[in-house]
Amino acid sequence: MNGPARTAAPATILVDHALEDGEARTLASDVLEGLAMPLKELPPKHFYDSRGAALFEQICDLPEYYPTRTERGILERWADEIVRRTGAGELVELGSGSATKTRLLLSAMTAAGTLARFVPVDVTETAVRESAAALIEEYPGLLVHGLIGDFERHLDRLPPSAGRRLVAFLGGTIGNFEPVSRRAFLTNLAELMDRQDHLLLGTDLVKDRTILQAAYDDAAGVTAEFNRNILHVVNHALGANFQPDQFEHVAFFDERNEWIEMRLRSRLAQTVQLPAIGMTVQFADGEEMRTEISAKFTRERVEADLAGAGLELVGWYTDAREWFALSLSRPA
Repeated sequence: MNGPARTAAPATILVDHALEDGEARTLASDVLEGLAMPLKELPPKHFYDSRGAALFEQICDLPEYYPTRTERGILERWADEIVRRTGAGELVELGSGSATKTRLLLSAMTAAGTLARFVPVDVTETAVRESAAALIEEYPGLLVHGLIGDFERHLDRLPPSAGRRLVAFLGGTIGNFEPVSRRAFLTNLAELMDRQDHLLLGTDLVKDRTILQAAYDDAAGVTAEFNRNILHVVNHALGANFQPDQFEHVAFFDERNEWIEMRLRSRLAQTVQLPAIGMTVQFADGEEMRTEISAKFTRERVEADLAGAGLELVGWYTDAREWFALSLSRPA
């Protein structure tokens, strides 16, 4: 990640694009591959159109959904310490969205007198530009250099660093990767980091299955609507004719893999046309399609994954119930 510092442009917001072929091309290839698998699947990164983002904001406020408020509480307590330990003046956030929790780290950097630049990485340009506009008002002198791209594929397009970097990957999103992909992603990230850089990783921890399942299958049905929204996304982008109401939300804890799995179960035998990718897909009555896994971790597993990627655990921050954790690591 380290490189020659870029001379600041007069504007305080810069935006680079890594999605040269557009977000729809990424979605098309993911859908084509996922629906051809024996257990059909759609990647969870495609939940987040404007409607999906709004539904997720509702989920974060639900009584059953503890991860967001728990992680925020950890940051409220430890952000100053994290910034002190890292000496970071530049914050890179993967999957930044509205950058809500990010402000706790930016404020800690401001208090430490180190804040220089924020680098949000997200596939949604609107989210990056809107959060950037708000942040430069809140933090005078802040430079924002956004990257519109997929953090799984476009990390090499990050701008050259402007000093010590803290890379934040929050929200437990790392749990959406299967183990092999998770190690590969962390390894790729570690290879792009300089020795002085740090990674702040949010991980949901293993706990009672009733707590976990309730968080992904709330009584109000908001998560069910969020899950089905991915079908609206595919319909809009690829001209598909999914009927979202004909799919039932399913969420369960897989004890063997220690992850929550979300699926959509077809309520009847049906045929779906996806003309933009020349695909016709048959669903049997009761057939399930996976839309997300959300792995749950122990400290030992996090440390092993980090070590396997060439990263050394240097800080572990959790809540009193040990429901969620932030790990701080650096290249070994």
